[in-house]
Amino acid sequence: MYSAGDIGERNATYEVVRYAPGFLLVGDDGGGRGFLLRADDPDSAVFSSGLGDLEPADFDVVSADFASWIESLRPAPSC
Repeated sequence: MYSAGDIGERNATYEVVRYAPGFLLVGDDGGGRGFLLRADDPDSAVFSSGLGDLEPADFDVVSADFASWIESLRPAPSC
């Protein structure tokens, strides 16, 4: 997940406006896959795509919503 200060730069670097208009890149896995949201939908699903192929038709849904996705990233509590 990108910090608020990095989101603009990452979206510019990957030319999200050009290749995936209407989406916002919010993070990546460090291995070439990015995570995106629909910019105009506060209840957007979270999508995943290769950063070299930002074609929305090729996006995979990784979570039904942002809050659930964030929760899934938290480490499991240790006993």
